[in-house]
Amino acid sequence: MRFSDQPLWLVGFRPFFALACLSGLTLPVLWALLFAGTLAAPAAPFSPTQWHAHEMFFGFGWAVMGGFLLTSTKNWVKIRGYHGTALILLVSAWLLERAGMWFAGALPPLLFRLSNNLFLAAIVAMLLWSLIRHRQSDSFRDNYFFLIILPLFLVAKNLLLSEAHFQAGASMAMALFRVAFLVMLERTLTQFMKNAMQAEILRNAMLDTAIKLLAVGLVLASLLPAPVSAWSGLLLALLLLVRFAFWKPQLALRRLDIGIMYLGYLAIVAQLLLEFVALVAQPAWIGSLPMHVFTFGAMGLIIPAMLIRIVNGHTGRKVAFDRLDKTVLWIMIAGFVVRIVIPQIDPANYLRWIDLAAACWFSCFAILGWRYIPYLLQARVDGKEH
Repeated sequence: MRFSDQPLWLVGFRPFFALACLSGLTLPVLWALLFAGTLAAPAAPFSPTQWHAHEMFFGFGWAVMGGFLLTSTKNWVKIRGYHGTALILLVSAWLLERAGMWFAGALPPLLFRLSNNLFLAAIVAMLLWSLIRHRQSDSFRDNYFFLIILPLFLVAKNLLLSEAHFQAGASMAMALFRVAFLVMLERTLTQFMKNAMQAEILRNAMLDTAIKLLAVGLVLASLLPAPVSAWSGLLLALLLLVRFAFWKPQLALRRLDIGIMYLGYLAIVAQLLLEFVALVAQPAWIGSLPMHVFTFGAMGLIIPAMLIRIVNGHTGRKVAFDRLDKTVLWIMIAGFVVRIVIPQIDPANYLRWIDLAAACWFSCFAILGWRYIPYLLQARVDGKEH
């Protein structure tokens, strides 16, 4: 069997979820070592903080996003989807970007920019091509939100690595991921609640569209006057809370595998409320609290649960969370508490809490990788091709 015909290259989630596990267990540990001064930061035209933010959003985050969208878009528009050599080239570009970020100081500026933008430009172009070319067969009329946000990730990435515009780039990257998560949660939680709980949750076209439009508008929050950003974010948080109340959380929170998605939803609300407080007052909290509420609360809680579901379901296995799967989710909940809550109570031991939070990420994704990467390397168990 040719290398490009191996099961790993059958569909996008396979190689990129493997990379998500590997980057999820290594990147936070590397940052903890850099932050503590145990590991010397690589020579680069950007700061260690910029490296950390970039790698979590565009290394880990886009490994997840890439795997999810390469798989879901083909299902949305009913095509075979990218596979084989196309995925090998994308993975190579992702790996080249990781190397470029670590050895940036040794690269000519033009070569660094090429290595840094090749993967994202390629995958965004491929995803847009699928959505635009096959729009007539698209199952979701609101996929135009992806047509808007996907190219903006390239803008956010380059702003984030600019010394003068780092905060704007980080804010924009988070806001773009927030839009993607809100679209995904709206679609998947409707299905999960119906299948698992035989419950219908509120789907109001006007409310859903208002939420997504506000979220897209907040992508440009750093360019807007502070009061406009603050009150727009507060309005979005309130609309999300209204919808949450009608999404039957009293049922969802009885099951960890679904309840953790609801906790991730609430983390998005909390991030918006904290951002509002930061813009209208001078809070004395420790660290970049709104940003980390999103990265640990939304990304950290939702992604492992989605990874378990997608890998099982799309390799022909039953979608069921056993004890080890649930342990992984509890580890990430503990990581959220350790990184977000405890440092506000015990700031004197801030380094210790960062180390423990990194250990939670390492444990979670090490277990997921050990358990599920073998599934990604094997053919489907139900005999289907992909």
